[in-house]
Amino acid sequence: MCPPSRWFVVPIVFAMVATSVYTFAQSGPQPRTQVVMLGTGTPLPDPDRAGPSTAIVVNDTPYVVDAGIGIVRRAAAARQKGIAGLAPTKLRIAFLTHLHSDHTLGLPDLILTPWIMGRQEPLELYGPAGTKAMVDAILQAYTVDVKTRTEGLEQSNRTGYKVNVHEVTAGVVYTDANVKVTAFPAAHGSIESYAYRFDTADRSIVIMGDSTPKSGVVANCAGCDVLVHEAYTDASFALVPQQWKNYRRAFHTSTTELAKIAEETRPKLLVLYHRANPGCDQVGTEECRNAGSEAQMMSELQARYKGRVVAAHDLDVY
Repeated sequence: MCPPSRWFVVPIVFAMVATSVYTFAQSGPQPRTQVVMLGTGTPLPDPDRAGPSTAIVVNDTPYVVDAGIGIVRRAAAARQKGIAGLAPTKLRIAFLTHLHSDHTLGLPDLILTPWIMGRQEPLELYGPAGTKAMVDAILQAYTVDVKTRTEGLEQSNRTGYKVNVHEVTAGVVYTDANVKVTAFPAAHGSIESYAYRFDTADRSIVIMGDSTPKSGVVANCAGCDVLVHEAYTDASFALVPQQWKNYRRAFHTSTTELAKIAEETRPKLLVLYHRANPGCDQVGTEECRNAGSEAQMMSELQARYKGRVVAAHDLDVY
């Protein structure tokens, strides 16, 4: 592992999850579970933040949640910083919270780039209804690419670009020797959306994607080790037009609402990402942008919630 630096912001917690009833079929040392922030951005084209994507890495096996733009390159960057499990050919299992573009623009990358680098196994992809149609359309769009690489001089394998799609409903959606993954509804306006809870031998992690307080986070993250959650600031809410106020209430979570959620769930660590600023991004004024800043978000949240909280950046590891 590389020496500590800005990307490694908090120590990894080694604590057995007392509430988990899942028995892990493994011997030897217990795994060390890492939460790697591959992308912490929003639809805003911020050059410092890739699209939303988080990797749970257990025993050098990555489980990716969401496929924002830049996902494979961010995984490669994390590998260079010591997360060996994020080698391109190991990107084999992924979960989508919902099908908004900022969470899926990296999906063609996740399907094709690891295959071009030598992945032989199909991608196992879990997501809401509509995921299969999206994947079928992506593969259709890249028919020429696949044909050229498999039939031309590269002689690429004929399996690694394929995708086994599993359209999920609420409940346990995946288990193996490292992890149990449970999906639960995440209220995000009119689009079908899920959040995911990961239970490993040493940690419980909930990744919310985009959501409102109507989601099932309180029931699914009571006392969890890590809660990864989005938010927007109250200060920026006051500066956007009414249509954007309506949108925010229906699709996202304010700092005041998140503080209440955190007080009820009491995660050991609250990780803020996908710092949403809808309306301000479109209005484009400096005042509105500053009202939605990371510093403003931390100030508002810490005034209402005294637990451990961090604002995530790309390549942070928890």
